[in-house]
Amino acid sequence: MFKNISQRVKQYTNWIFVIIWMGVIFYFSNQPDLQSGLPNNWDFIYRKLAHMSEFAVLNFLLIRSFSYSKISFKNILTVSFIFSALYAMLDEYHQNFVLGRQGSVKDVLIDSIGIIFMTIFYPRLKYKHRAKSTDDL
Repeated sequence: MFKNISQRVKQYTNWIFVIIWMGVIFYFSNQPDLQSGLPNNWDFIYRKLAHMSEFAVLNFLLIRSFSYSKISFKNILTVSFIFSALYAMLDEYHQNFVLGRQGSVKDVLIDSIGIIFMTIFYPRLKYKHRAKSTDDL
């Protein structure tokens, strides 16, 4: 009985983190003319790395949240990828309504690089973590 409650708490907690992170993305996308204060070329690079990172984190959180469902790991990766990419599109669409911002297909592609990165490397991280846990026994 307690194991089921513990699993449910973990499941809900993971989804709460997804919602919070989506809120963080929305908050930053809602900032007019967001600049880092770095010189132009460095600011551009910094902002694009931020795009990739924020959507890699979203994909990571989604994979963890969906991992409590009864679908295969391959399908979890696929659904998480699709959901993250759709949110990237929605985020860029939202930016069309923010003063000083504009949505861009190029930014969706840049966001997708982070999503792809996490889709490829999450299984490796998961396997490495399991191997390390097994070695500790």
